[in-house]
Amino acid sequence: MTQPPPPPPNQPPQQGGYGQPQDQRPAQPPQQPAPGYGYPQAPQAPQAPQGAPQTPPPPAQPPSGPPQPQPGYGYPQAPQPPQPPQQPAGYGYPGQPATPAPAPAPAPNPYAQQQPGGYGTPQPGYGYPGQPGYPGQQATVQAQAGRSGGDREKKKQLLIIVAAVVAIALIIGGGVLYASSSRDSGGKKDTAGTSGGTGGKGGDKGGSGGTPTRGDEKVPADTKAKVLFQVPMPKVDDTTTVSGSWLTDKVYAKSGVAEIVGYDPGKGTKLWTLKLPGPVCQVTRHVTSDHKTVVAYEPAMPTKDKRYHGCSQVSAIDLDAGTKLWSRTVKSGDQSINLDNVTIGGGTVALGSTSGGAAFDLATGKALWTPKPGDTCYDAGYGGGDKLVAVRKCGDYDNPQLHIQNIDPKSGKVISEYKMATGVEYASVVSTNPLVVAADIGDSAKGRGISDIFSIDSRTGALRNKISVPADRFAAKCDGITRIEGCSGIVVGNDRAYLATAEHDGSSGSFRDTNEVVAFGLGSGKQTGQRADAGEGYTITPLRMDGGNIIAYKEPPYDKGGQIVSIDGASFKETKLLENPSDQAVRDAETSFSTDYAEILFHNGHLFMSQVYASDLSSSSERYLAIAFGTS
Repeated sequence: MTQPPPPPPNQPPQQGGYGQPQDQRPAQPPQQPAPGYGYPQAPQAPQAPQGAPQTPPPPAQPPSGPPQPQPGYGYPQAPQPPQPPQQPAGYGYPGQPATPAPAPAPAPNPYAQQQPGGYGTPQPGYGYPGQPGYPGQQATVQAQAGRSGGDREKKKQLLIIVAAVVAIALIIGGGVLYASSSRDSGGKKDTAGTSGGTGGKGGDKGGSGGTPTRGDEKVPADTKAKVLFQVPMPKVDDTTTVSGSWLTDKVYAKSGVAEIVGYDPGKGTKLWTLKLPGPVCQVTRHVTSDHKTVVAYEPAMPTKDKRYHGCSQVSAIDLDAGTKLWSRTVKSGDQSINLDNVTIGGGTVALGSTSGGAAFDLATGKALWTPKPGDTCYDAGYGGGDKLVAVRKCGDYDNPQLHIQNIDPKSGKVISEYKMATGVEYASVVSTNPLVVAADIGDSAKGRGISDIFSIDSRTGALRNKISVPADRFAAKCDGITRIEGCSGIVVGNDRAYLATAEHDGSSGSFRDTNEVVAFGLGSGKQTGQRADAGEGYTITPLRMDGGNIIAYKEPPYDKGGQIVSIDGASFKETKLLENPSDQAVRDAETSFSTDYAEILFHNGHLFMSQVYASDLSSSSERYLAIAFGTS
């Protein structure tokens, strides 16, 4: 995609962590010229849906920012054990399954004793908020200087550079965040659970390998889409986190600056606005069947004297009504804990951090359990969905070990545990049902955070298979350092993992890149032979499961609009569900949302794309917090 999100905002100085405290305030650019076309317009009264925007006069050039640093390729990470060399293989070459490990002895329960608070000294979170802004309605998409398919490599290089800057800022500014055939004993495989994507509709109930269940998405009579509405980027004077978007049958909800706004999914009119005392700092993509979710936020807005107030408040939200169900604060002694992770699993809200954590009943807000403190262990974070999985980090800094624990959501009892090899520092939970974890082994993922997939029996804790997915052949990306559930380009269902391959040259004589979606059996550890092609000039990314089918987004070439397709889980036949306009103005706005970073939701013929950062340095095409497309 095009421009990546800017680096996170400044961080408060603190003691300890990875590296010395530094001032992370980004350099300020020179005075910007008057904004040209594409700049967010003033808020307007709600309007009826409009079609594709008219092509405006040529825009002014976006202001140039300060020179960007040139970090290495990918995220900087702590040293890890070397990865054994692997034989090169072409696209689609099946990997070799690892020998399954024997089932470990039953794990102790570190959550059994409920405690009044967390443990340890609270550490500042990451991400300075900016000043509050206000999203408007029905701003017209404007064109900027055209781009061609040849710009894609430059765009991806920018994404890698900014990703490294983001990682450095998060680690230095916010302190080290340590988060980052079936052998099932009963002969029954885990059923597929919610995986991949970023919130909203589509929690799947798929079958287990080879017999996918029917999906909910229907093929419209006309798949041609139009722009339904856009939400202009809020005005900020510093880089600000605005992550969080959710979709129900009634509401599309999107985080702004110290607020969450609910929009009519078809018209874009505001249905409700939920004001918060401070900026949103942690979210989960999970939404319950009755449309509830949870967010964490700061207790106050930044001031001149105190830019950051800690990510210490958590609230359960009714997305249809736009109301808080309850609010809580987790404390260690008299001080509030800064939360690094929040999720929902099995009806329980789980909160994790290096300083402690807690679990609450989603319906009532009742405290359920807290992680048991240990001399060398703490819960880095949790993966949610149908089940609840803890990523528990033990050992010292030079010799860490991750424990992947399937825990009972209501009692905190450890049901099973898998211990990863010593030296693996970060892991991401891709799916809790079936249990799939991603990690970067030997620092070989080139900044993408995933070199191997671990398929784990959630009942016994035994390793079913370890699947190698090297970064030079696959495009999945995970952020186990800062977001335990932060994976894109990979979804799980039908007892299989579906991954996007890396981009490569298209057909003979073509200068357009392309890629595919391929499948790995979680029990066998091998590729199934299924493959869905993106098509000449397109790049395909799986978003989520729809029953037994895969919903995927196709990034467009320079002369087309993007597409949403459904891939049949058995035949891998592609069915187009939506195609966006090919007008340059619309295409430029669409491609400003990166598949690696943006939140992309699709349901019932509606596609929503939104940013996770707001910045005063955004170019004209990035002046949209969110954009919505829809078929007739």
